[in-house]
Amino acid sequence: MQESPTIDLNAIGHLYHGHHHWLVAWLRRRLGCPHHAADLAHDTFARVLFRRDALRLPAEPGSGKALLSTIAHGLMVDHWRRATLERAFLEALSLLPEPQVPSLEEQQIALETLICVDQMLHDLPAKVRQAFLLSQVDGMAYAQIAIELGVSVSSVQQYMTRAFTACYAARQGVSMQ
Repeated sequence: MQESPTIDLNAIGHLYHGHHHWLVAWLRRRLGCPHHAADLAHDTFARVLFRRDALRLPAEPGSGKALLSTIAHGLMVDHWRRATLERAFLEALSLLPEPQVPSLEEQQIALETLICVDQMLHDLPAKVRQAFLLSQVDGMAYAQIAIELGVSVSSVQQYMTRAFTACYAARQGVSMQ
């Protein structure tokens, strides 16, 4: 029976102790908020624990900065995208007449759903995402989408199948990656 590989907790501990302060400062310069920087630094190290290559962390001093900054940068992009989406959502809510404003619970559910859809769309390849949006938002027929994207109708059908599969997976809470 083959043993499953174990994570080198000493290497992760050294990475944390050697780079946590640097990472928080790096994030604070980019985010402008010490609280968000601390949160994203924590999330960065949590991601390191769940990466497959955490089993092979670099042992040389200073070599972990590239790994940490790459993970942290992705988390920052997600943070900014979520903040932009949340601002747009709140702005749209502010335009509703008072009797139509959903409860705080309904607002939170709607926002989480929007964030899930945004992430699902972000994870799709560009042409699949574009075909899906042209169909579902702009109401274009597959033949029109094919002309717009410069592909065959059969390709559009494949793109739509992939997009709808991603929608279904997102609804079920399953990652397609």
